[in-house]
Amino acid sequence: MKTVNSTLQMFSLEGRTALVTGGNRGLGLAIAAALYDAGATLIITARDEAQLAKAKADLLKRGPGVVHTISAELTDDASVTRLYDSAHALVDNVDILINNAGVNRRGPAENLTEDDWHYVLQTDLTVPFLVARTFARPMLHRGWGRILNVGSIFGQVAFGHRVPYGAAKAGIIHMSKVMAVEWATRGVTVNALCPGPFATEMNKVVMDDPEQFQRFVGNIPMARWGNLEEIGAPALLLCSDAGSFITGTTLTVDGGWTAQ
Repeated sequence: MKTVNSTLQMFSLEGRTALVTGGNRGLGLAIAAALYDAGATLIITARDEAQLAKAKADLLKRGPGVVHTISAELTDDASVTRLYDSAHALVDNVDILINNAGVNRRGPAENLTEDDWHYVLQTDLTVPFLVARTFARPMLHRGWGRILNVGSIFGQVAFGHRVPYGAAKAGIIHMSKVMAVEWATRGVTVNALCPGPFATEMNKVVMDDPEQFQRFVGNIPMARWGNLEEIGAPALLLCSDAGSFITGTTLTVDGGWTAQ
């Protein structure tokens, strides 16, 4: 037996199905691509049908496989139930859940409105809870599942003009820990993946502002932003048998920002 081959096989997702919310672009698409390359059948969800179609085409260019798309706007329990039903109309089981969809509203705390607060907390914390709870139920029944909640370094360290976002992402980290503890003996792992600055559409407003861009870079010991392909492999670790003894952890991918 070759140890190398045995180790690599632990990263295989052949026979597994993964659902990625917000999987049509940015970090969600990068994570979806890594899982697809490892052999998973994919379901990617987002609101924009045109972007979903493009994402599916881009994924299929990587090689043969199966990619399903579901156009969904996740706002409450009813919309999550519709997603669950739509997913299980396409596949028998969802083995891996990537809770990635999120929003941000930036601004000084004194200028943010109650609507800003509720919109971000609902989208970035309440809906991920509902999605994780709903898709975990059959995983717990089968005794195998992977849930990866995408947080942020701004759930770990403070950074101005991001009060609701930081609060939501801090909640994601702790939610992941509590779920992990509850489900640890039932075959379902739950972890939080916390990216630092990556070149995504959500960060375009920062990337287009030279002063803000340099302010970010100044906080990163590696002195650069992350490339999208650098988020997929860490996600794969936590979603595969290679990560079977990892649960309740926060894996931070930030070029060293939070190490300081």
